[in-house]
Amino acid sequence: MRRTVNIQFKSYEMIERFTREIADIRGEFDLVSGRRVIDARSFLGIFSLDLSGPLVLNVVTDDPKAFEVFRRYAVNTAC
Repeated sequence: MRRTVNIQFKSYEMIERFTREIADIRGEFDLVSGRRVIDARSFLGIFSLDLSGPLVLNVVTDDPKAFEVFRRYAVNTAC
């Protein structure tokens, strides 16, 4: 299943928790900020993005656990 979720990180701890939570979920996860696209599992890659506003998370997975995780970080979207 392919979905797009708008997410936002408000602290370093949120980014750390997010990368730990998705590490074992099967699928592909990309974060988009402007023209930059990075693997959402990349802790350091996330810090290369503009974190001042929401990011677009492109998800390709059939794991329902993934959407439970993303709901914690979602903004302005019905995940």
